[in-house]
Amino acid sequence: MTRCSRMRRALVTALALACAVAPALRAQPVPQVSAGRIERIASMPSRHVAARHVDVWLPPGYDRSRRYPVLYMHDGQMLFDSTVTWNRQAWDFAGIASRLIAEGAIEPVIVVGIWNSGPTRHSEYFPEKALAFIPEPSRRSLVQSGLSGQPRADAYLRFLVGELKPRIDATYATRPDAASTFVMGSSMGALISLYAISEYPQVFGGAAALSTHWVGAGFANATIPLGILAYLRDHLAHGEEHRLYMDRGTTELDALYAPAQPLAEQVAFDRGYRGRNFMARTYEGAGHNERAWRARLDVPLRFLLAPR
Repeated sequence: MTRCSRMRRALVTALALACAVAPALRAQPVPQVSAGRIERIASMPSRHVAARHVDVWLPPGYDRSRRYPVLYMHDGQMLFDSTVTWNRQAWDFAGIASRLIAEGAIEPVIVVGIWNSGPTRHSEYFPEKALAFIPEPSRRSLVQSGLSGQPRADAYLRFLVGELKPRIDATYATRPDAASTFVMGSSMGALISLYAISEYPQVFGGAAALSTHWVGAGFANATIPLGILAYLRDHLAHGEEHRLYMDRGTTELDALYAPAQPLAEQVAFDRGYRGRNFMARTYEGAGHNERAWRARLDVPLRFLLAPR
């Protein structure tokens, strides 16, 4: 079997798994949280992507007389309540964030959990302009098998920046400036977070990328990571005005990220990330799942949202 055939087979398998869990995700009720409250924008329509739920977490004591920073997070159905997720895991964002807020370690923050779309998740989260840095035939195989024949990340970001963010800013007591607007995700959600801050540096002042899925498939390869890194080399938002957190574990899928992660950190350094504007971590023994991300969620939250 050729390398391209292996790539196509792995990407088709990943797509099939995404399609299999999509019905359960669509049926998920509003999450229950231990602190703060969630307001759902149900099936938010868009001119750019398929409609999806958006769950907005308001911190304890939310008060419209003050203004709050906003954290946009991908895979929003996995953030709050493990009893209603497909794998019975969740980030427990409300519990962790509310504790950090009570301790004074982070500012009270509004969290916007954007549901993924199921079958088109990979297509919406893969950095679209990075495809130009991936040679044929790998690019063609990735698009056809992994991205359902059509990259959709640019459309997804148009939805996020042009439709969702204006609605959030109009509905809630936000600080809409870039210095108070952040984006975070894990795995493919980490890739789209890096892409968001690169394509819209005037909108997002910081990003957190946990367990970034550099390989773009279910097996080790050099072609896709090098393409993504080449894009970031030329387009990653400059570190003088932005904040960036990156990490990885060492087991499960995270074990595949070891070659690319040091190169990504060097790219960030070359783009001006220094000192308090940059953090990179490796978590020995950590895997690729919501339990692992929950266990270290306090680190990127402290990094992005420490009180001014």
